[in-house]
Amino acid sequence: MKKLLLSFCFLLFSVISFAQYGYRDSNRIGISAGINQFTLNTNNFDSKPDTGWNAGLSMRGNFYDNWDMVYAIQFSENNFSVATDRLVFGKEDVNYKLPSAQISLQLSYVLIDNHLSIEFGPLVQINGKFKVESGKENNVISGTTLLAKDIVDIGQFNFYPTVGITAGVKHFRFNVSYQYGISNMLGNLNSKNLGYNFRGNPGILNGNVLIYL
Repeated sequence: MKKLLLSFCFLLFSVISFAQYGYRDSNRIGISAGINQFTLNTNNFDSKPDTGWNAGLSMRGNFYDNWDMVYAIQFSENNFSVATDRLVFGKEDVNYKLPSAQISLQLSYVLIDNHLSIEFGPLVQINGKFKVESGKENNVISGTTLLAKDIVDIGQFNFYPTVGITAGVKHFRFNVSYQYGISNMLGNLNSKNLGYNFRGNPGILNGNVLIYL
């Protein structure tokens, strides 16, 4: 996380350095908080999306004509569930949590100054392992011979193209965005000799409130 913070400080310095073009008053720091819905798209098991939270910082700066540049760092807890079987109690959904941090660089096309814009661009996510719901680690994942704890050791890096829209007033705005991970999040499991060819791509729908200083 220290490396992420240092990288973000560097990005802030960079955008301030070149974000002096144009007449619009949109060079500002934003504080964000909100919720997300995380979906793990995979054919290896039955997964269901669930809701988590976001918090972060961003810098919006004038870039060229009607274009802004937005640098951001976001910390999140993502949640989803997997269908499992228990010997006595039958089927049961097991919750998985994924703590993560994202660094993004997005172009923003300003439709109405300080009120409405659309954003798109890449982001990189760094995450830990899946955290299985306590007491359910030994549930058998439905349709497989895997235990719930067998699928936690996932890849730590993912690349997401993202697109979103931001609307509101000068100092208070709402942002909705969608991110799709093009890297195989479950690829690391293929080296564990678990007997399956794992493939999973995450999709994240975010809704955040932005306060611009």
